[in-house]
Amino acid sequence: MLAVKGINQFYGGSHILWNVDLSVPQGSLVCLLGRNGMGKTTLLKCIMGLLKVRSGSISFEGVDLLKRPVEERARIGIGYVPQGYEIFSQLTVEENLSIGLCVHKNGARAIPQRIFDLFPVLKKMLKRRGGDLSGGQQQQLAIGRALVLQPKLLILDEPSEGIQPNIVHEIGDVILRLNKEEGLTVLLVEQKLPFARRVAREFSILSNGRPVAVGRIGELTDEIVRAHLSV
Repeated sequence: MLAVKGINQFYGGSHILWNVDLSVPQGSLVCLLGRNGMGKTTLLKCIMGLLKVRSGSISFEGVDLLKRPVEERARIGIGYVPQGYEIFSQLTVEENLSIGLCVHKNGARAIPQRIFDLFPVLKKMLKRRGGDLSGGQQQQLAIGRALVLQPKLLILDEPSEGIQPNIVHEIGDVILRLNKEEGLTVLLVEQKLPFARRVAREFSILSNGRPVAVGRIGELTDEIVRAHLSV
């Protein structure tokens, strides 16, 4: 579904991503791992068109993403939840969710009930401003906003960061439900190994902007963790 091949990316004169390959097959749940500053978020931004790449290719269902404008990602079926939520703090929960309807491929005019089934707290807080929610609730809102688009691929950048454990568990349950029951393809960046091991089925590790290990999540051994993830 998503194929990243030989991506090289630079910040000024600094070479950040080095010939990065990443494959996310349809129906998979892939976790991109790595220490801080290893290029994980940079890679997601390249996929979403927020950063330019020097060389390589990125395709989604055969569509060359590097030749498409940023806004086209949502229209062709990619939902993106950036690190730090990036909700509209002055808008209500309802208004945040409704933004996704503007680019909904089926022309929907109402927030799907499915969003409230997944995140009941959002229905209770429809008229609250996004900025008044807790961190965990804002993350649920950010995921809900992406799901309004009914994406084929959901990309999540550190969905457990800075969130209380009970909501982290709930978000994990939602990700598993979306993937296993609805067949949604998921690519997530994550730092917390227990969370990654619980929800992911495959992993890929970046170290200094280079891919260093890939495999099934059961193959993520302590030796690999010590070599590439321990701090």
